[in-house]
Amino acid sequence: MIWLNGTPSSRLRRPDQIAAIEQSGVRVLMPDRPGYGGSTRQPGRTVSDVVRDVEALADSQRWETFAIVGGSGGGPHALACAALLPHRVTRCGVLSGIRPQAETLPPEEELRKQLTKLGADILAQVEAGGPEYPGAPPGPPAWDDPAARARLVTTFADSLDGWYDDKVALAQPWGFSPRSIRVPVSIWYGTHDEHVPESDAQWLLENIPAAQGYQYSGGHLPTVATSMDIYKWVSSPIS
Repeated sequence: MIWLNGTPSSRLRRPDQIAAIEQSGVRVLMPDRPGYGGSTRQPGRTVSDVVRDVEALADSQRWETFAIVGGSGGGPHALACAALLPHRVTRCGVLSGIRPQAETLPPEEELRKQLTKLGADILAQVEAGGPEYPGAPPGPPAWDDPAARARLVTTFADSLDGWYDDKVALAQPWGFSPRSIRVPVSIWYGTHDEHVPESDAQWLLENIPAAQGYQYSGGHLPTVATSMDIYKWVSSPIS
């Protein structure tokens, strides 16, 4: 399967997430979208532009078919692949995904200032001894862990390009109709999501004919158990 990360996020994963992948027995490819991590920026990209990248990645692995999962802002990108690559995508999972939202964004300079402040605020909380993410299990301060620090800096400090381009792309038409999707789709949403309202999940369920809903106990980020459930779903035979 191919996993498309949230907004903002990168391919760098926490140990518990890597362990869930290894235990699932599913081979997972997790690319950075343009502008994140080591991926070259693609200014002006749209949500549906991800389809070319996903196809190229699958071709490089000689995968004729594959499942796809997108988390949060990666959800629309995963749905684009389900809609536009129906001959290759076997199943599509959306975790804490958002609905289409026509949004008027501020000018680029102002939006970048907002993202810079938001990223700086998050890093300041972590540097002050906070966890890597809200609701993280008790443990050593995230800033004392070099791997956690690398994940945070890559996401919130190294570059704003991927984050900015995601915001612009998600505020525009996605380039496909969710109603056109015919491959099996699962919509996973938490009982206490602090970032995406449950109404977004309900909209997706009402507007994607092949969608099934799965509510889990928790917030925006899934537990290992929920991640394992998603991997099990994407690898299940299609009846």
